[in-house]
Amino acid sequence: MREDAPSSPAAVTVALDWTPNGNHAGFYLAKDLGLYQAAGLDVRLVSPHDRAYAGSYHPGASSSDAAASAPLGSSPPPYVTPCSKLAAGEAQFAINSPEGVVGWNLPHPTRPALKAVAALLADRDTSAIVTLASSGLSRPRDLDGKRYASYAARFEGRIVQRVIQADGGSGAFVEETPPMLGIWNALVDGEYDATWVFLQWEGVEAKMRGLELNAFKLGDFGVPYAYAPCLCADPRWLERNEDVARRFLGATAEGYEAAARDPRRAADALVRLARLENDGFEVDPELARASVAFLAEKFVDPAPGARWGRMEDRVWREYVDWLHASGLLTTGTQSRHPDGGRSFSLDDLREGRAGERIPLEDVPRVYTNEYLPE
Repeated sequence: MREDAPSSPAAVTVALDWTPNGNHAGFYLAKDLGLYQAAGLDVRLVSPHDRAYAGSYHPGASSSDAAASAPLGSSPPPYVTPCSKLAAGEAQFAINSPEGVVGWNLPHPTRPALKAVAALLADRDTSAIVTLASSGLSRPRDLDGKRYASYAARFEGRIVQRVIQADGGSGAFVEETPPMLGIWNALVDGEYDATWVFLQWEGVEAKMRGLELNAFKLGDFGVPYAYAPCLCADPRWLERNEDVARRFLGATAEGYEAAARDPRRAADALVRLARLENDGFEVDPELARASVAFLAEKFVDPAPGARWGRMEDRVWREYVDWLHASGLLTTGTQSRHPDGGRSFSLDDLREGRAGERIPLEDVPRVYTNEYLPE
């Protein structure tokens, strides 16, 4: 045990954004290598496939980080979002999308402003809007009038709309919300025309299955996307538990840097520990190895002296500026039961019925590198 590690381990829960996959390999390898234990931590990785994930729901929570798996209009959702668990105090860290990070930092009367504390990937170009090549929908403008399988995130539909419009389309498409964990299979089965995926997981799986995808990366259509995914924490907890936070992020950085050096071992740790610690969840070993191999050079910036997790102010500033300039920073949030005042349907949001525009100066800094190792 490290000299600075306490005799009694500190409990840390990390709420994953998806079932265990390549993006999470550094966490699992850190556990497998005993890095958390050496840092005096008892780390638990909880996955949204487990119904026990639900716990409490923070009354000010938003699904802008990810959607509950039930379609809009159903109640209650089978589980809450990662950052809802964070806001409820049921996790100390949670994984989120960049749009979710921004959403949690917009003015709100009850919910905390949760901050990004690390970027899981240095490469910001590992997600894309995709269609099956067999569909003939070869570019974003082809999605006009088509069915998009949505995660029901606050900015998602409008970002997709801007991508379509940047390619010369009208941006008029049908946004539907099938059960979240089944979205990929729904696309493959032809129930929907497009969705948004991680190329390191669904993209790799598609290649393994002989499925050709058309991938529309946001940066190719004028969207300066930020870090995806991000690790988030509540600043109030960070202030009270600075030492724990630093030890956790230090060990996690070691885990991801080790995964970059030895992706095969990281993939094997992911498969084995997901089975042991996530209710027997089975990760396909071949998919895990291919995914982590794909990510090995993307976990850490290749620049000399770069460390895992660090974020640049320029990246976040450009993304928030684009959201504002595109008219997406508004007071309206998505809801299963829209009230037309603060909450709106996904159709409302895409059609511009989304509340008042939020001044750029009202958006606080959404991230911090303070707790990462130097």
